Amino acid sequence: MAGAISLFLSLYIRVKAKDAPGVKPYILVTLLSSIFTFAYAFELASTSLKEMKFWLGVEYLAMPFIPVYVLFMCLEYVGRKIKTWNYALFIIPITTIFMMQTNDLHHLYYKSMNINNEGPFPLLKLEWGPWFYIHAVFLFVCLTLSVFVLLREYRKSLFLFRMQILLMVAGFITPIIANYFYLNDWSKGIDLGPISLSIAFIFQGVALISLQMFNVAPIARESVFESLKEGVIVLNQNKVIVDYNKAALFLIPQLSNHHIGKSIADVIDDPILKGKLDEELEFDYTSLLEDRAIHFRINFTEVKNKNGVQVGKIITFMNVTEKVQMEAKLKQLASLDGLTNVLNRTFFMKKSEMLFDDLMLDGGNISIVMFDIDYFKRVNDTYGHEAGDIVLTRVTSIVKEKLRSVDYMGRYGGEEFIICMPETTLMEATNRANIIRKAVAESLTTFNKVEIQVTSSFGVSHALLEVGEESYSIQQLIREADQALYAAKHKGRNCVEFYSADELLLQI
Repeated sequence: MAGAISLFLSLYIRVKAKDAPGVKPYILVTLLSSIFTFAYAFELASTSLKEMKFWLGVEYLAMPFIPVYVLFMCLEYVGRKIKTWNYALFIIPITTIFMMQTNDLHHLYYKSMNINNEGPFPLLKLEWGPWFYIHAVFLFVCLTLSVFVLLREYRKSLFLFRMQILLMVAGFITPIIANYFYLNDWSKGIDLGPISLSIAFIFQGVALISLQMFNVAPIARESVFESLKEGVIVLNQNKVIVDYNKAALFLIPQLSNHHIGKSIADVIDDPILKGKLDEELEFDYTSLLEDRAIHFRINFTEVKNKNGVQVGKIITFMNVTEKVQMEAKLKQLASLDGLTNVLNRTFFMKKSEMLFDDLMLDGGNISIVMFDIDYFKRVNDTYGHEAGDIVLTRVTSIVKEKLRSVDYMGRYGGEEFIICMPETTLMEATNRANIIRKAVAESLTTFNKVEIQVTSSFGVSHALLEVGEESYSIQQLIREADQALYAAKHKGRNCVEFYSADELLLQI
């Protein structure tokens, strides 16, 4: 019966879960156990020493490999890859087989083999040699290591996995106890090893059939679930937390093992996040963690059973901060002039039109300042275009230092620039333009140990919009500022002109 159980489990798992972690060693170990057990049954049924020695030899073709494959099964089950050097463990089993098959030449495994007729049926009476003890210690160490590997996973695992682990551990303790009885001669000469192994596989069979041991192994959780960069929370059909990984703590740091079995609504403090999760629709969420904005894309995946019935949901929190920052950076780069790092003409116009639309709704002041560098062509012709680029960069940096936080500047073309000043009167804009003009005129740009000095000319336009007024446009203000700039150049440059309401240009 013990041999049949081992053989059945070997064939059953071969059909049902041949690709699951730990299954291949399990198939081998149950197959080897069945060979070992059947051979021992034939040994017990034998009446002559020759027959008994033959079946003992058959037993030792299978039994020495069992402890190694048990250890390999446990390692794979918990997600550890079998390394090349681990196969060195087979040296002991192979040596044991060699010692056993050649025992008559050296008697290092069994010192003597005789028949004991004192019991109800003949038994082999064996006197153990030195290599027998080596093999016994090796078997004990392999089984002990297997139990240790499983127990290490116990604390990390959920209830289902803990039940699997406890059943497997209980199974492996059984052969250890049986061998202890046999080595101390408490079993009246009968080797309990074959039967104890089958009992061990019965424990594992219960886990296999009732708990689906190899269908949902800890490797799936430990090696895959916990290694995910995305935060994951698993809910059942009642929106109760079943499991979560460490990455989920990044968004919901208060999560702990105590929250497993509780509603997710009871765990989350943020009412906005709670409401979005309750809707179960994909959404983007920004969280402030350690004074940093962290962006998440949150989506939902249904979990269904074999019959297609929904039994839960998986919430995935994907950190998309880098993507959002990259998109913002690309957007910024697309809006900036590559040389001066101020807004390019296209983006300046878009931003100004949006501002102008708001002003038409709410009313308010707006001023536009256009300026260019006087005789800039002379700089390029005298010192070269590289010097000209340096002068442009220097002038724009001076201008930006003199602007307010609400003002913004763009490169209109060549050496011509434009400034938008929201909520600024004509006088305020003109005064600030004069401050900028003086700062530019007083600065020096050094190129190849030569100091270059330039001046600039400014044109200012202004509009005071009433609520709902549509008589102005940003394009009109820019045209007026351009006309004022033209007047400044006409009057000798290095000055500021503004466009008056009655279209008269007055010099400042």
